[in-house]
Amino acid sequence: MQALWALLTNSYLAGFVQGKIYKGPLKKLCVPGLNCYSCPGALGSCPVGALQAVIGNWNFKFAFYVAGFLMFIGALTGRFVCGWLCPFGLVQELLHKLPFSKKIGTFRADRLLRKLKYVILIVFVILLPLCVTDVLGQGAPYFCKLLCPAGTLEGGIVLVLFHESMRSALGWLYAWKNALLLLTVILSVLIYRPFCKYICPLGAVYSLFNPIAVFRYRVDAGKCTGCGACTKACGMNLDPVKEANHPECIHCGQCRNACKTGAIC
Repeated sequence: MQALWALLTNSYLAGFVQGKIYKGPLKKLCVPGLNCYSCPGALGSCPVGALQAVIGNWNFKFAFYVAGFLMFIGALTGRFVCGWLCPFGLVQELLHKLPFSKKIGTFRADRLLRKLKYVILIVFVILLPLCVTDVLGQGAPYFCKLLCPAGTLEGGIVLVLFHESMRSALGWLYAWKNALLLLTVILSVLIYRPFCKYICPLGAVYSLFNPIAVFRYRVDAGKCTGCGACTKACGMNLDPVKEANHPECIHCGQCRNACKTGAIC
């Protein structure tokens, strides 16, 4: 499902061949997951990038569209998008499947670090584009520009490979973004979805809706035997029985598949 959605939303094949960004009518629409606007194959816009681009803009109608889109998707699915419809989530999933002698399940600062994505959402996605503007009053997409490894993987590297003019203009920012991408790749092998857990501002937005979303898990206490199989299966290090629809739950379904009595539905 993740692979199919990634292919569907990045199916502008001419972009990969020509090294150009699709700018057709579909680009005005947001896709639910973190999918870089600058990816040559991207058909839609990333909601995080779109929000940064318009949050300080006088054209509030478009800003309201992005905010409304995020609230609608969040209220409908919560973090289901993270588990099923995010291309960068798929990348982390595949990397974590690579064999390594010692995987890191959790560590002392794990729960504290998970709050970092809310700080990034407030500072880099909202405050900086709103307050730090150019002479025309336009803010910059600071999260995309300074932090997002998805943009580097899906857009930056591909475009640089296809455009010699871009290669001649590379500087410290490109090196910094590639260093962040490399760090994310290494951590993804060791830790299950580190970007989703600690960095992603889109996950931070959707997590706020997890407890009230239409799509959420329900636990039948009468069927639960307390075997702990669901907890062992959870890559997000949650106890699905006690923490059903926790803000960190990405609704991947691993706990439900592990439950032999059907207590989670």
